[in-house]
Amino acid sequence: MSTIAPPVSGAAPTGEMQALKARLKAVWSSGDYGVFAKYLEPGALEFYRRLGIAPGTTLLDVGCGAGQIAIPAAREGVKVTGIDLAPNLVEQARQRAKAENVVALFDEGDAEALPYNAETFDVVLSLIGAMFAPQPDKVAAELVRVCRPGGRIVMANWTPAGFVGQMFKVIGQHVPPPAIMPSPLKWGEEDTVRQRFGASVKDIRLTRRLYTIEYPFPPADVVEFFRTYYGPTHRAFAALDGPRQQLLRSDLEALWTRNNKAQPGATRIESEYLEVIATRA
Repeated sequence: MSTIAPPVSGAAPTGEMQALKARLKAVWSSGDYGVFAKYLEPGALEFYRRLGIAPGTTLLDVGCGAGQIAIPAAREGVKVTGIDLAPNLVEQARQRAKAENVVALFDEGDAEALPYNAETFDVVLSLIGAMFAPQPDKVAAELVRVCRPGGRIVMANWTPAGFVGQMFKVIGQHVPPPAIMPSPLKWGEEDTVRQRFGASVKDIRLTRRLYTIEYPFPPADVVEFFRTYYGPTHRAFAALDGPRQQLLRSDLEALWTRNNKAQPGATRIESEYLEVIATRA
């Protein structure tokens, strides 16, 4: 069982930052990430299997979503705690764990102020999750703080040049991101990752990999799937009027079509991400 503790104290967020964090929580609570993530599970498990996490290991999954990694890990005997900003996803993860009869703990919480004691976990992992928090230096400090010395800190982060990075750029052209928030895609740059973790980690390994995502329907339907189920895309469309929604849809369909590697009637893309594996100093 994980040890729950008050988050680390620090400077209180400004009113502008508080408003941004509330907005981000609403974004990730919208749509239905549990449905959306089903097509991401093969890539998630491929990423997880490479880590070779042994039964009995204490694992914190930061930005756990509906449990795409946490539940398979728990099924294999890993002592899993998952945490996510969106309360509906935490509840989905709990219900899925119950339905599959696996033991895993799921908490609602913020990657910038993790509610756990220092040096609690053997592995602290985030698959395309913590990268979206608006204060990355706080995220890096928290991932380090809750990891035991000699433990591993592991991330997978979309790169700016990869497909998903390009998709976010398209969306940003129609719905500009908040000015006070650095681009989440900076987590996909090697130099930035090294700078953010600094001397708090050692033996850091940074590897660019491809994440395959497949859908049994064509690109136009994929865009609609994202609009319906994926929080950031759902909210982006909702922020636009009808004509501007159509422009965004056209740009996204063009992007998916250009990068589609599947036969007609289906969609398969490969999106680059940066795999981060570091040892806590």
